[in-house]
Formats: sequence, C-alpha cells, structure tokens
Amino acid sequence: MSDAGDPPTAKPAPAVTTRAATAIVIADMVGVGVFTSLGFQVVDITSGFTLLLLWFVGGVVALCGAFSYAELAAMFPRSSGEYNFLTRAYGPAFGFMAGWLSATVGFSAPVALAAMAFGQYAQAILPGAPPLPLGLAAIAATTALRLGGGHHGNAIQVGFTLVKLALIVLFIVAGFAGGGGGSIGFLPSASDPGQIFSASFAVSLVFVMYAYTGWNAATYIVGDLADPPRSLPRALFVGTGVVLVLYVALNAVFLYTTPRAELAGQIEVALISGRHVFGEAGGRLVGLLICLGLIPTISAMMWIGPSVTVAMGEDVPLLAFFARRSRTGVPVAATLLQAAIASLLLLTRSFEAVLEFIQFGLILSSFLAVLGVIRLRVTRPDLPRPVRAWGYPVTPLVFLGVTLFMLVHLVASRPVQALASLLLMGVGLVLFRVADRHARRRGRAQGR
Repeated sequence: MSDAGDPPTAKPAPAVTTRAATAIVIADMVGVGVFTSLGFQVVDITSGFTLLLLWFVGGVVALCGAFSYAELAAMFPRSSGEYNFLTRAYGPAFGFMAGWLSATVGFSAPVALAAMAFGQYAQAILPGAPPLPLGLAAIAATTALRLGGGHHGNAIQVGFTLVKLALIVLFIVAGFAGGGGGSIGFLPSASDPGQIFSASFAVSLVFVMYAYTGWNAATYIVGDLADPPRSLPRALFVGTGVVLVLYVALNAVFLYTTPRAELAGQIEVALISGRHVFGEAGGRLVGLLICLGLIPTISAMMWIGPSVTVAMGEDVPLLAFFARRSRTGVPVAATLLQAAIASLLLLTRSFEAVLEFIQFGLILSSFLAVLGVIRLRVTRPDLPRPVRAWGYPVTPLVFLGVTLFMLVHLVASRPVQALASLLLMGVGLVLFRVADRHARRRGRAQGR
C-alpha cells in the first residue's frame, strides 16, 4: 500500500543522538516492574543466589534479543520497530498486524500503568492527594514536553534519565552502606539447582522479562538516528547492559536490607525496603525516587510509540493524517492519539486488563521479529547487513527458546487473555484488508 500516495511532506525530525537513544532504552525499561515483582518471587524461591540469577538470566535474554534487533534495524533503518521488521520478513499483512497492536494499546497501556503508578507513589510524598489527577497530569506534562521538544528533545530525555539513574544508584549505595537486615544469603548452595529448574523459577521469569520490556526501544526511532549502524547497536547494548546491572543490584539491595517475610507477597517492595534503608522517612524518599523515575519512562514511551502510527500513516492512505509532522518534526496527531488512548485507559481503570491480554501479542511480535533474522539469513543472504547479530545463531535461538516457553506458559495459565490478544491481532488483519482494498480502488481511480 506504500505506493498509493506519497506521505505528507514535513520538516524531518531532528536527529536523535546516541546518548539520547541510550537514555530512551534505559528509561523505557526501568519502570514499575523492578520495584514490585520481587515480593511474589520470594514466596516460592528462598535462595538469594537463585533470585539474583533470575534477574541476570532475564537480562541475558534481553541482550540476545537486542543483538537480533540490531541486525534487523541496521538492515531496514526505518522507525517503527516490529511493524517494519515483520513487513520486511513476512509481508505487509503481518507488519500491519504488529503495528495495529502497538499503535492502539501496545504503548498506551504501559503509559497508563506508569501514570497510575506515578499517582499512587506520589501519595507517599503528598498524603491524601488523589492518584488519578496526578496520573493524568503526568501524561499531559510529558505529552506537552514531547510536542514542544523539537531540538531540545534529546537534552530533555537525557537529563530525565540521568536524574533517574542517579537516584537509583543513590538508593543502591545507601542500601549496601547501611548494613544488612535481610534474612537471605547470596552464596550458592546445594539446594539451588532444584530451585533453578523448578516451575516457580520458570513462572517468575515471565514477570522478570516483562520488567525488561523496552530493550528494543531504540529500534522504534532508528530512522531518526544520525548514524544507525553505529549508534543503534551502542544504544541497545549499553542501555540493556546498564539495566541488567541495575536490576541485579536493586534486587540485591531489597534482599540485603529487608527480611524475606516482610517482602513475601507484597507489591510495594521498594517502599518497604526504603524504610529499612532510610528509616521511617524512607517511604517518602523512595516514593520521590520512583515518581521522578517514572517521568522519563512515560516520556520515552510518548516519544517512541507514535513512530509506529507515523509509519503506518506513510504507507496506508486511510491513515495519512497521522504521518504529518510539525515544523519541528514532531508527529503531533500520532502523539495526541497515544496520549488520548492512555488517558482514556487511565480514566476507565481498565488498562491493567488490557495490559494482560496484549502481553501475548507483544511477545509473539518479538518472537516473529527475531525468527525473521534467521528467515532472512536463509531467504535473502544477499541483503546488506551493516550490523550482524553477535553470537548468531546461538543468541537468536536463546531468545526464541525463552519467548516460546513464555508464550506456551501464557496460553496455559491465561487462555482467555491469550485468545483475546489473538482476536485483537485478527482485527488488525481485517483492517489491513479494508485498507488494502481502499488503496487499490484509489490507485485504479487515479490511473483512469
């Protein structure tokens, strides 16, 4: 459908620096997951070594995915992530299906979830403040920054992310310096193999991988990078590597400072640990840390998410309105659409259910993208590959094996949500057929 008309002309988006792309990867990854999921993991896993290994394995799998995505994005340097990759590897119908998922709720639901978390954690700083208006204000503020960012967008995102990293490092250093009050050791023991190969470890890995979601963030803006073959791999590898270290260190601090019994089954793990690190005032300090950290997370998703809608608007005449950019290169309509959907999900409080049922589709899209690396190596060995996946074919196979396991687990444990996700993707295929027929009719009319 890309030949059915030229996309609207506009000033190109300002080039995204390597530093800003790395900041986007880090900010998009470090969100709610790492501050909440440990409480459910310690219920069934009692070994500190196994718990830290869980987070290390998740980071290694994310790096394996980043290696494969770097090859795809350098081959096809167009912003939009899986929409672009699946179109190239399997055809426009698969690409539209992935793009539809991302453009509607793939980014909007995580934005809404992060905004709600912002409102809830802000209550630790402002007792009695209603979380919903605070969450809506966070979405509105980051949207306004994105719309008015222009050439300042790089500096804003880098600045936000540096503040986020500084606060997390401060928490880690303070935690280890203050003396341990936890009840779990970190040295390996004879019981570790049994826990590592248990069902509990496998189930926990699903949620750890959710916390690592965002390792592919820079591929959504690869078309705006000044030198994709050079800057994209650096952004993906450095960003994911930094987050891997932070995640292992953060969870080590949680376990080092806080008795396991206090963490078990709790969601607000960071707040509980913060009280042990900083005393009774720790709740407010950690609440401030998380609130400040969630701003760059929302900002990163508001930056990269609209790129999918823009690409679809450039290819599909029916969606051409969303391809338009402002004089500063910002996709205004696509950004406002994502902000509107995220705000609606926040108002209806239905975003958590949406997030559950889209998880299957998002994981499936990543699985197909990495599988596309292998497929294209076989079917199109002639294509230029400025970047090749490091460790091929081992690293893609590691990622595919783990994500396939996650897909099987989600079908077995959440069959209704998995089916709903497949239905949403099916709606995307139906809309693709409608848009394709419209483009063909338009082409015939113009040819007369």
